[in-house]
Amino acid sequence: MAHHHQHHQHHHHDHADGDRDTDIDWAEMAAPLETQAELFTPLYTQVLSWLGKEVTEPGLIVDVGSGPGVVSCQFAETFPGARVMAVDGSEPLLERARARAAGLGLADRFGTLAGELPTVLADLDYPADLIWAARSLHHLGDQRAALSAFAARLAPGGTLALMEGGLPARFLPRDIGLGRPGLQARLDAMEAEWFERMRADLPGSVTETEDWPALLTAAGLRHTGTRTFLLDLPAPASEPARAYVAAYLSRVREACADDLDPEDRAALERLLDPDDEASVHHRPDVFVLAAHTVYLAVRTA
Repeated sequence: MAHHHQHHQHHHHDHADGDRDTDIDWAEMAAPLETQAELFTPLYTQVLSWLGKEVTEPGLIVDVGSGPGVVSCQFAETFPGARVMAVDGSEPLLERARARAAGLGLADRFGTLAGELPTVLADLDYPADLIWAARSLHHLGDQRAALSAFAARLAPGGTLALMEGGLPARFLPRDIGLGRPGLQARLDAMEAEWFERMRADLPGSVTETEDWPALLTAAGLRHTGTRTFLLDLPAPASEPARAYVAAYLSRVREACADDLDPEDRAALERLLDPDDEASVHHRPDVFVLAAHTVYLAVRTA
């Protein structure tokens, strides 16, 4: 299911043993992950333009938790002198990353590395000038240990760019004319609970105060800046934006089925029914508004 950060927004789980399972089948998420990353291109373009000013001519860029490589490829295009390494736990997603890079003519300086994070980073041949970790850290049980592992793979003077936090995305007005107003705020609260369960179920899960600059400093890095970037796709939404919103809402419906009250469930059913004029497929007031925060830190020695 999605959670209030939306990067690996495509969290998915099903019901097993009567308990709410928070395991995510990333390979199954390939298409929605690609759709979302493509939709968020305007936001990533702003992020990369900022990074381009902060990081001069990196030789090696490592995308930690790259998924299907949409953003990895954007890094390769933005930094034409760099080699880009997409690192992920899911080989099927990395296959898609390689195919995308090949299609864009980037294959000669694009590599992939499959394995469990953060230990797989030990298999990198060279230290990285830039490590990009976009909403992947929160899928690792011990975030503090993972940040130290990231920091250890940086070259002296290298930069870690961590995308975590921001604001819950908005797709609909508070009052959508069906059901009780404030549906999205209630879904956010359910998502926050789901996210908490997902974190608790991770192997070696450690509860951590989410003060990212403090954690970066604890990993031996110097925090050099924080910026938040906006994705603003106003209504009426494009077809890809509608598809993204529909995919998001259907995952929420599945993940939170037990927690939805009947009125909210009925509203969700209508929002997801392609034959209903009030659905996100047709209604004129669907938009996408999201804010993602990026923390930069540098390895000084």
